[in-house]
Amino acid sequence: MSTLNSSTQSPTTFILIGIPGLETVHIWISIPFCSMYIMAIVGNCTILFIIKTEPSLHKPMYLFLCMLSVTDLVLSSSTLPKMLSIFWFDARQIDFGACLTQMFFIHSFTAMESGFFLAMAYDRYMAICNPLRHATVLTNVIIAKIALAVVVRGAVFFFPHPFLVSSLPFCKTNIISHSYCEFMALVKLACADTTARGAYSLSLAFLIGGFDVFFITLSYTLILWTVTSLPSKEASLKAFSTCSSHICVILVFYTTAVFSFLTHRFGHNVAPHIHILVANMYLLVPPMLNPIIYGVRTRKIRERVARLFL
Repeated sequence: MSTLNSSTQSPTTFILIGIPGLETVHIWISIPFCSMYIMAIVGNCTILFIIKTEPSLHKPMYLFLCMLSVTDLVLSSSTLPKMLSIFWFDARQIDFGACLTQMFFIHSFTAMESGFFLAMAYDRYMAICNPLRHATVLTNVIIAKIALAVVVRGAVFFFPHPFLVSSLPFCKTNIISHSYCEFMALVKLACADTTARGAYSLSLAFLIGGFDVFFITLSYTLILWTVTSLPSKEASLKAFSTCSSHICVILVFYTTAVFSFLTHRFGHNVAPHIHILVANMYLLVPPMLNPIIYGVRTRKIRERVARLFL
């Protein structure tokens, strides 16, 4: 099936396969995917509502959590509705412009998610390692500037991606072996040399990801060093438990994202269905887990949730 324009060599639409090789069980795959999406929507909306309506939660940690929740909502909603329509209704077709828009949102908001993980790690570092300076350093103005920097970085760095794809000639096929529009999945369909585009995208991903991972690791290393020296064993265990849960959800996000990026470029021996399933994990699992790990395990939010629903 092809809708390529022979004069411009550009498709008017793309066809998304879904999970290659598992088309016959799409309906069963949709059950956990839909469940995770519902949990992500309910969890993140609950977090936003509670923090907005509770003045005592208008503090750096919770403001950054709000920003992460908004990012999670956009990131998951940019892919899951279309993905579920593929699984349920076999609605595989997506307009060229919509595909490029989805690609931009996925990559830019993935970078924003990474940036907010870093901002939250820095907040925890200041709160635990430099508690006396925490309130004076992380003022509302500084928080707003950090948020703006994270959003601008994600938007500006990935703004060229749609143009890099739209300028390519497509004369092979318009069938994408993926469940959403991903940069390299689209680039692979072009009948031109895409080495420079692939190298640019990969370098950008590792530049942003490497920068964030380095400072997140540094922050949590200093935090763990501080909490292990606390005189109270109970306080040390509590702080360690909180940090370890944060680290786990961050690891899920980065390991699945890195696996997806590298597999698109070098993982020729990885089964397509394994690659696509893992590629969906960093768009599904962190948005579902973040409200639980960062929200429900936080005492003030947990108490407010209990008052709201009990």
